[in-house]
Amino acid sequence: MEQKSLSELKFEIQLQTKKGIDFIISAGTLWLAISFIWTLDYSSYFRSILTFMVGAFLLPLAFGLSKIIKTNWNVNNNPLQPLGLWLNFAQLIYFPFLIFILIKYPNYFIMTYAIITGAHLFPYAWFYDEMGYAVCAITISFGVLLMTFNMDQEQVWTIPLFTSAMFFLLGGWIGMRIMKIKLNT
Repeated sequence: MEQKSLSELKFEIQLQTKKGIDFIISAGTLWLAISFIWTLDYSSYFRSILTFMVGAFLLPLAFGLSKIIKTNWNVNNNPLQPLGLWLNFAQLIYFPFLIFILIKYPNYFIMTYAIITGAHLFPYAWFYDEMGYAVCAITISFGVLLMTFNMDQEQVWTIPLFTSAMFFLLGGWIGMRIMKIKLNT
């Protein structure tokens, strides 16, 4: 049996997972819900707790969406397949810092969460051969920081709204790229 090259292995994952579009659209949807949470008249601490709770719906939502758009989460006999999961778990390593912010500086929780979420997209640019991931990671991370410097606490709901918009833009970009790949294969 012939060994597949790294490029062939990556391409196989890109085709079967559709470059992670199910997760991207699900994340955009959840960040939109999080934006609504941050419009509520609760303390930043309580809104942060609600944000964590909403985040728990990412996997079920992505799984349901994967059934609709027919993405494959398990690419059998591809040694790169577990890497996608490990890249996502890397985001969890930052959660102690996020919890510190939640307890000590809850007004900055949503900024921190958005930056961590955005930054974790960066390695997917290599994994999916998709520069849209890198652009989105950088735009979310630095965009949210700049927004926070230039807004009042009453406008903080715009941070998750911006993050949601970036995920939906990335989802649209990936969707167009998937169609292009399908046309060329």
